[in-house]
Amino acid sequence: MSDIFRKKPIDALVDEKAPDRLKPTLSAWHLVLLGVGAIVGTGIYTLVGVGAERAGPAVMLSFAVAGAICVFAALAYAELATMIPASGSAYTYSYASMGEIVAWLVGWALILEYSVVCSAVAVGWSGYATGFLTGLGVDLPGLLTAGPGDPENPGIVNLPAIVIIAAVTGMLLVGVRESANVNAALVVVKIVALAIFVALALPAFDVANFEPFSPYGFAATTDENGADRGVMSAAAIIFFAFYGFDAVSTAAEETKDPGRNLSVGIIGSMLVCTLIYMTVAAAAVGALPFKEFSTSSEPLAHILRNLGHGEAAAAIAAAAVIALPTVILAFMYGQSRIFFVMARDGLLPRRLGAVDKKSGTPVAMTILTGVVCSALAGVLPLATIAELANAGTLCAFVATAVALIILRVREPNRARPFKVPLGPVVAVLAILGCLYLFFSLPAATQLRFFIWMGIGLAVYFIFARRPAARS
Repeated sequence: MSDIFRKKPIDALVDEKAPDRLKPTLSAWHLVLLGVGAIVGTGIYTLVGVGAERAGPAVMLSFAVAGAICVFAALAYAELATMIPASGSAYTYSYASMGEIVAWLVGWALILEYSVVCSAVAVGWSGYATGFLTGLGVDLPGLLTAGPGDPENPGIVNLPAIVIIAAVTGMLLVGVRESANVNAALVVVKIVALAIFVALALPAFDVANFEPFSPYGFAATTDENGADRGVMSAAAIIFFAFYGFDAVSTAAEETKDPGRNLSVGIIGSMLVCTLIYMTVAAAAVGALPFKEFSTSSEPLAHILRNLGHGEAAAAIAAAAVIALPTVILAFMYGQSRIFFVMARDGLLPRRLGAVDKKSGTPVAMTILTGVVCSALAGVLPLATIAELANAGTLCAFVATAVALIILRVREPNRARPFKVPLGPVVAVLAILGCLYLFFSLPAATQLRFFIWMGIGLAVYFIFARRPAARS
């Protein structure tokens, strides 16, 4: 049993002469935009309403809490990504510090995070796309725009969600750099759309909309109707809107000058997005009482329509349709790399980790990722998906912070191009913050997460440790 705790040497992880290494093609600019593309998406376009429903105007504080915890985690990622510039993110850091079985479980949690996020964003995109097409006079059948798991309007399959995932999969198969360039252009579209929203909402800013500031208190609670309330309840789901910077760390092998560019990409994207989120949330709550937009599936467009900016609201919806696929692209990219590294390590069939010589991409894993995400997006609703994704992400963040502490003790003299000031303190704050957010999630979500991890443990002992799985 001792081999389940075997660790992978860092020198082997960063061996640039290994035959199955990925090609370094990405710059710091590409990484910042990859991070912004992953972070700014369905979260700010839709979850600002969900957060306001749970916390009221104190949703501002929810954004601050979730952002602060993510900053601590991002700092830990930045140190480890520059120290171990290899694909795999938290899975790889866990393998180097805590051993194979922990790495497998973290990788299993990352599969939950990345696949579910891709599916959640695809479902959110489907809603915007369907509404946008309806505005153009094109009505898609309801049975083909929602899966059977949708509690309000169950259908047969969410076809638009499947189509957008297929399109992004095809883009990733073309090549990483080409995908990054498309991502950069679409990120600009998203940022411009949010800037337009803020510019139109700020003139209607009314400080009275912030009273009472925190009507449901700070701690996560459940009211008499079974609704989740409180600043921390909102932060636990708003957290979905922040992560994505960890997708940058999965690009470590494909980054030029990773010692510099990875820290710039991870920390830079977090700072840019935190500023954007705080500004958009303030403008939204200030422009309209939170109860008037908190239940809308498109809160930003809803606010602009109420302010008499119908054309701008349509433009915001159009921008979401055009640009939200950047989130799917970033997370599908990250998921395929997690699958790829697990296959390269022999925990999944090695043939799935083969890299195409022309495009430099793991074709089999990219296609498999697209199939898994399409299956989830085709049948599940958005709300359930978002909270479940948060649970997987919090697990990965905790593992990364623990890995930082372990490697500071075990390998204090190893080169760290980016070294977090007071690293162990920052790591402990990240761990405590993530645990607090996890236990602020609904009990049903926590139970689903533990069931998923139990399945992962069974898969490891039944399949991943078998010699046949490593050939």
